[in-house]
Amino acid sequence: MTALLDFQRAIAPAVMQPLTARDTMPRKTTRRPVMPRGPVSSSRERAAAEAIALVKPNSRLSSVERLEIYSRSYWSRVRDALGEDFPGVRAVVGAKRWEKLRNAYLDDCPSESFTMRDLGRRLPAWIEQHPDFAGANHDIALDMARLEWAHIESFDAADDERLSPAEIAAIAPGSTLGLQPHLRWIEASSEVDTLLIEVRHAVERAGNRRALHAARGVSSQAIPPPAVSISKQRIGRARAAASDAPLYLAIHRHELVVHYKRIDREMFRLLDTLARPLPLGEALVAAGKIRVRPILMTTFATLFGLLPLALGLGSGAELQKPLALAVIGGLLLSTFLTLLLMPVLYSFLERGGTLSSDGT
Repeated sequence: MTALLDFQRAIAPAVMQPLTARDTMPRKTTRRPVMPRGPVSSSRERAAAEAIALVKPNSRLSSVERLEIYSRSYWSRVRDALGEDFPGVRAVVGAKRWEKLRNAYLDDCPSESFTMRDLGRRLPAWIEQHPDFAGANHDIALDMARLEWAHIESFDAADDERLSPAEIAAIAPGSTLGLQPHLRWIEASSEVDTLLIEVRHAVERAGNRRALHAARGVSSQAIPPPAVSISKQRIGRARAAASDAPLYLAIHRHELVVHYKRIDREMFRLLDTLARPLPLGEALVAAGKIRVRPILMTTFATLFGLLPLALGLGSGAELQKPLALAVIGGLLLSTFLTLLLMPVLYSFLERGGTLSSDGT
């Protein structure tokens, strides 16, 4: 068993070497500059050469040709896995362009993990650095790659136990606030969330048809794999829908289902701030700075709208004047309570009802 394991580890570098354009193992390696990814190419080539020397040829196949059988199987699975993880990117760029993008990415960033889950970890950064592979839809492909990788991370991340009201009330003064590990958030330039949902539904329907044909005895090789494309018109509508302002998305998991939720810019900034564990006092100050602008904008917009009624201007305004004054007073009081009194009161209670020496 030990000898077999040692042999498998020895031939792994040769099997995992990227294939050539003809799907053969490279006899002579010539690589373009790639993203940094750990061991240098020369060390991989030496390890591959040593692995080939361990395999004996037979009467029909050479050592390299025997290893090619395993190498092709390995790379076929890796390519399929990347396509399964990023169906949205494939649909945006098209099947032919996706094939070139996928092969170039795997050539530059081959798998270095025991699990296929990490295969696309560098794809968003790689697409950003290689815009030519995505073509005219580079911006949407980049946003889609970020969303799909956030989807993968959200699905696999931990789900910490939520605090009960009693536990929240018992938080110690030095406690820090954090977010659920499965929560992710991204900024996009187009409506990639609706696009990805459409693509996933289409892939699911295609997969169901494939399973139905297989159940009827149709050979799996005769059934094309589920693949979806997006029309130029649909991509144009998705790009135009978010042309005025960026789209902010929160990605989270609930009961093993990943959900996308659109949030405003202030909430996006708040999540960015809370991503760094902060003491309670610093978290309150950071949240107040972020939320003060939208709260004041809403308050003053309502106040100016009610001002003519409060001043009794116009015919019949006397009937609405008491209501306008009551609303204005309530808004001013609630604004003061929300931005100043409630955070101070909460911080005061969390410190056990005592003020610090500096009066905070």
